[in-house]
Amino acid sequence: MSTLTYPEVGATRLGPLPKGYHHLHHRTRVGRGPDDFAAAGAAVTEWRMHRTSGAGIEASAARAEPGASVRVSLGVGPIRLTAPCEVIWTAYGEEGRTGFGYGTLTGHPENGEECFVVDLADDGTVWFTVMAFSRPAAWYARLAGPLVPPVQLWYARRLGRTLRRLVAAG
Repeated sequence: MSTLTYPEVGATRLGPLPKGYHHLHHRTRVGRGPDDFAAAGAAVTEWRMHRTSGAGIEASAARAEPGASVRVSLGVGPIRLTAPCEVIWTAYGEEGRTGFGYGTLTGHPENGEECFVVDLADDGTVWFTVMAFSRPAAWYARLAGPLVPPVQLWYARRLGRTLRRLVAAG
């Protein structure tokens, strides 16, 4: 049984993002053409982008699928933050879009949802987008307050740079 910690399940797929949360929207150009689109989509949905960026990933599925549990961990040595999530939606090639969204579970320092999507634009440009809504759940996330949004943006930018390198490497 899912223990999602917020009521607006699916808002990163359907929009609009709900009020009362911090919103993140970051977009990065990662390639051009159908081959780059396929490579980027696979790297995102098979967890390679996250792992290559330095995040620890424990997933119950080899690729993102609704209902899959994911534990994302960031940090160094004993200072490691672990965030349990559940994949709530996926898109595989539909209308030039591949990606997934996951929501926070009990034990995550934030409440909310985040998605990682690759789009193939009409002009052939391949874009990677991270979109999220979140608010503090744990005491330490509340204490960090204004530091959390810049850290989330830093991580989104890191993912975009990592994905661009993965696509370029072929």
